[in-house]
Amino acid sequence: MSSFTGTYYYTLDPKGRLIMPAPLREIVHSKYNNPKLYITNAPFDKCLHIYPLAEWNLLEEKLRDKPRTDKSIQFFMRRVFASAVECELDRHGRLMIPYELRQNAFGGGDVAVVGLMEKIEIWDRAKWDEIINPDGIDAESYMRSLSEHGI
Repeated sequence: MSSFTGTYYYTLDPKGRLIMPAPLREIVHSKYNNPKLYITNAPFDKCLHIYPLAEWNLLEEKLRDKPRTDKSIQFFMRRVFASAVECELDRHGRLMIPYELRQNAFGGGDVAVVGLMEKIEIWDRAKWDEIINPDGIDAESYMRSLSEHGI
């Protein structure tokens, strides 16, 4: 079954709308068969996450019985669930990104829209270019870690 993949570069329009890349839009319609999406802050990065309704429900279910006194659970729920906004693509395939989420993640302008299996991430273009640069990591350590995971 198809999952979200690829990196696409766009510029937000003055109203904060983003054209959803056609390949990602197609997966929303064909795989999930539901136009509802949830857009939220990423828990630990300055970017946004977009979940189709089915994936959002799975995330909710995973958290439902977790201890609410655990500080990491509290942080995750406050950062992710408290910022979540239900939305849909408009008839032109655009997604309106709420002002507060834009300001928290990247302000506006040029963004990278990134398909990551069950979710989509939206990054400030310059920040995305920085984090995917192999010169900024300890490649040997990363290779060792991935090997331990069988990748």
